[in-house]
Parts: sequence; structure tokens; C-alpha cells
Amino acid sequence: MKSAFCAALVGAACSSCATGPSSIGDNYIGPATRREAGASAAAGNAPAAGPLELTVEGAILQGLENNRALKIEKLSPEIRRTVEGQERAAFDPVLKAGFSRQDQKAESWSIFPGGITNTTTATDSGEIALERFLPTGTRLAIGGNASLTDSSLSNDNFDSTRVGLAVSQSLLRGGRLAANLASVRQARLDTLASQYELRGFAESLVARIEEAYWDCFLAQRQLDIFAESLKLAEQQLADLRERIRVGSLGAIEESAAEAEVASRKEGLINAQSALQTQRLQLLRLVSPPGRSFGRREIALRDALPPIETEPEDEESSVRLALRLRPELNQAKLNVHRGELEVVKTKNGLLPRLDLFVNLGRTGYADSFGSSVGDITRDGHDTTVGVQLEIPLGNRDADSRHRRAVLSREQVLEALDNLAQLAEFDVRSACVEIRRAREQVAASAATTRFREEALRAESEKFRVGKSTTLLVAQAQRDLLSSRLIEARAAVSYRSALVALYRFEGSLLERRGIVAPGGEPVTLAGEPSE
Repeated sequence: MKSAFCAALVGAACSSCATGPSSIGDNYIGPATRREAGASAAAGNAPAAGPLELTVEGAILQGLENNRALKIEKLSPEIRRTVEGQERAAFDPVLKAGFSRQDQKAESWSIFPGGITNTTTATDSGEIALERFLPTGTRLAIGGNASLTDSSLSNDNFDSTRVGLAVSQSLLRGGRLAANLASVRQARLDTLASQYELRGFAESLVARIEEAYWDCFLAQRQLDIFAESLKLAEQQLADLRERIRVGSLGAIEESAAEAEVASRKEGLINAQSALQTQRLQLLRLVSPPGRSFGRREIALRDALPPIETEPEDEESSVRLALRLRPELNQAKLNVHRGELEVVKTKNGLLPRLDLFVNLGRTGYADSFGSSVGDITRDGHDTTVGVQLEIPLGNRDADSRHRRAVLSREQVLEALDNLAQLAEFDVRSACVEIRRAREQVAASAATTRFREEALRAESEKFRVGKSTTLLVAQAQRDLLSSRLIEARAAVSYRSALVALYRFEGSLLERRGIVAPGGEPVTLAGEPSE
């Protein structure tokens, strides 16, 4: 189907693990231009008066705009994106501040004036520090503290102020940029994976809307065929009764004609029920506004397009599926995620060896202001050292790494299995398309022949060389052929939609660009 509408959605760049900017929204699904968006919104919010007129394209647009399940799925990437911020928070600077006061009363022995005396001491302390952990495995801390001590043993206050810088660098475990950023990159991959999942859901929804539209079209066509057949059977019964009245036929012929009319009425009732069921299914997928959407009648405005005679390029369809299928690209992202997990757990096998440097200057005086000024003098402290930590056995880290390696192998096997299933789906869909195409031609020819057979049988009955039963049989054969022909045409259309969905190209063929449109590549794969 050549699409006359265009929709736009932000695509996700998968191989670089970065999302592209969007002027509409990362997870927006709908028309691209503001004019089209406004038209779609107006169509979706139209008052529920009269039948809902739908084309295939209009049904798809309204479904993308209003479908409740799709609205739920659109939230998943945003929810996953919050985990990215959560993982990045490990590298956010942290400001710490504190204040404390200590009052102490004690007894002590004093030489002068001699004997036991009571002493009181009050200490006010405050500190402030800014700390940050860097992806390189470096921990930085800069800050200062001050304390003011007032003791009954002295008439003067004692104040100290210190400022310092502390640097710690992991040399083995925790000292690799790739390992420290692995969790952030995994969270980003999870967000991208949710966008491919959203694309797959949108693709499935579009396919279901198209199939529901043509199923509803088929139900309407079957109803028309049964109504036409019933009218013909009633007309034949009326002619038969007239001939019986004038004596040219026996009354025994009437029973067969009446049975045929009853059979046509039964078929018409079933066709009406089938149409209502398909109408509700289409309305459920399109989800027009209003609480009582199920009461809306539908007027289908599109007829079945002509059958395409050009055969499908099966090999090209298989290659397309291996590039575009959302679940395949999602599985490839899981491979990347597994590789990051291996990097992260391999880091845990290393012993911890940290180099640390602490630099500080301290000022002492009888007041806070004087102690701050005293910092510029020679009083300083320096601490340099290393700290080693070796877990004996390290079974926890070893088990985690082993599990990560095995999980990566499992994901690779699952990817190969998905690729095989994708090829199976595409080739099976091509077989179904060829079958449906041939059946359309064969059923059309059968219908023509049975129309001629009915005309011949009716003419023989008119001249008295046939019976009502044979004419009814010819009518039933023609009815069956027309129903089969209608089903074959819709089956062909459904088979095309299924092929495009199995290729992963349905949204593009309908003019819709969705998140996850860029194929994911693995190491060693050719990039498009």
C-alpha cells in the first residue's frame, strides 16, 4: 500500500549507544509536521456523531494517537531513562557539612592550689567538605574544619582551623575507566532496548489495525454476499410459487426452495454477527475518543488494492529482517550489555591497591579569625601511602565473572536462534503470499465458471429440464466461490502485512519513523 501520509519519530543510534535529539519527543509516535499532527488530533477528538469513517491510513493514525496499550508502552523508555540518571549519580559531587558541641565536666588533681578541682570544657566543632568520585577511579575531597575550645583551666580560648585536600587513586580494582562506566553504559543500553521494544509494539499494533480493517472489510463483503444470495433465493421461491400456482410445477418443489431461503437467512445472521465482532475489534484498536466507543458504527472507505503481480525478493526480505527486526536489534544490545558485564565482573577479580595523598594546613590561635590567618604560616601536614586488600579465595567475584561469561554465551546463542526464526518467518510469509496470490486468481476463475453453471442450471429449470434442488446446489456453489474469493483477496493483503512486519519494515512502508530505526551492529558485522 502506497502511503499518503507521513509520520516522524526520533530514531535511536544503537551502535554508538547514544540517542539522537528530537524536536517532538524521543518516544513520540504520530505525524511529523505540526499541520499533520493537528489534523490527526482533530480527527481523534471529533465528536462521536454518526458513523466513524475510516480509511486504512486514517485507522493507523488514530490508533497511534489513541490506543491505550501504546500509551502505556510509550512510558517504558522514560522509566528506563531514570535508571541512567541513577547510575550517573555515582559521579556527582557531594557536599558534606556538620556541626557539633561537646560539654564536659570532670574532677582533676591540681598541684596549685592543691587538691581536687572541678573543670569544665566546652568544644564547638564544624566541618565542611566537597567530595567527588571520578570515572578514572579517583576520589577527591577538599574541605576544612574548625574547633573552638573553652576550658575553665585557662582564661583563653583555644581555636584551631584546618583546610586539606585528599586524593585517592585506585591502581588495580576500580582503576579502569571501562569498568567504572560499565553500569552507566548498561543503563543506556537498557533505555535503547526499551525503544526497540516500543518500536516492535508499534509495528505489531499497525499490523493488527490493518488486519482488523481488512477483516472488517471481509465481514462486510460476506454480509453483502449473503444478502444478495438471500434476495436471489427469495426471488426464486416467489417464481417457483407462481409456477406451482399456474400448475407448471408440482408443489413438492417448494420445500427445497424454502429450505434454501432458510439456509441463506441463517448465513446472513452469522455474517451480521461476524461483522459486529470485527467492528468491535477494529474500534478497540483504533480507540476513538468517548466512553461508549463500542456503540460507534464504522464506514470503511478503502477498497482492496489490486493484487501485485511482481514476485517478492525473498533473499532481500531475509537480509532486511536480519537488519531491522526490533527483537533482533534488542538481542544485539543484550550482547553489548553482556560484554560490559564481563568487563565489570573481571574488574572484581583484581585485588584492591589504592594510592592516597592527604595535604593540609592548620592554624592555631585564641580566636577563629586569628586561626584562619595562622594557616598561611609553616604549619602543614602531608600523608602519602598505599593500601592493599586481597580477598582470600575471592569466590564471590569469581562466581560473578563466570556467570557473566556464561550469560554472554547464552545471549549469543539466543541471537542466533532469533535470526533463524526471523528467516523462517520471512520465508513462510513469502510462501503464504504466493499461495494467496494464486488462490485469488483460481477463486476468481472458479466464481466465473460457477456463475455460468448457475445460469445454465436456471435456464434448464426454466424449460423443465432441471430441478429446484439442482438450482439450489448451483447457488450454494456460487455462494461458496464468492466467499472464498473474498477471503483469498483479504488473505493476500494480510500476508503482505505479515511479511512487512516480519521484515521489520512495516512502519517505514507506511511512512512512520519510530524509535529504534537504526540497526545495531556487533563486532565483525558489516555496518550499513
